[in-house]
Amino acid sequence: MKSKKKSLLNSRLYLILDKNACPGRNAVKTFGRLGRGEIDIVQLRENAACDREFLKDAEIIRRLSWKRGIIYIVNNRPDIALKACADGLHLGQSDLTLEAARRLLGKNKILGVSCHNLAQALKAQSEGADYIGIGPVFETKTKPDLVPINLNLLRAVNQKISIPSFAIGGIDKGNIKTAMSYGAKRFAVCRAICRAKNVKKAIFELRNKINDDPD
Repeated sequence: MKSKKKSLLNSRLYLILDKNACPGRNAVKTFGRLGRGEIDIVQLRENAACDREFLKDAEIIRRLSWKRGIIYIVNNRPDIALKACADGLHLGQSDLTLEAARRLLGKNKILGVSCHNLAQALKAQSEGADYIGIGPVFETKTKPDLVPINLNLLRAVNQKISIPSFAIGGIDKGNIKTAMSYGAKRFAVCRAICRAKNVKKAIFELRNKINDDPD
């Protein structure tokens, strides 16, 4: 697990695998077709699934991600994360506290937190988060109730936050360079990959743009 935490520091592309964002497509099978090095982190988010279905998918994704050397995160559900032997857990602002999650999962698991302003980001860092997601950077149909952040927040996070931060929310190949121009270096993507006609091509195009920034 320590090696996974070390890998987190070098991670640039984070896939949020959300079955609700993949209409008419088997999200788990789609992930299974990805190879080593195509993405760095995968998060399984199944807000609408029953517990039995969530756990079944979680165990499949764990086997696939470990085989490919991909960090594996479960969204919101510490019980599923533990049972599926995930590498970590991602929390929203209204989910379990970091302190409680750390007690349940232990010191070696990776914990991430969604943040929408600098105060939340600083709080997450001070409470022991291993990374944060900052956004939404752009309008997103995945969470339409959230108002996009001022992009200057990306610069502020770069200056004030020392743990890895992933820009998230509506990011695709057409706007990722805008986020990069405000200092974003790591990116969490959902629909731009999950809904792509050619998933491998979508990842390749995002990777090429990210790799244009050597840092």
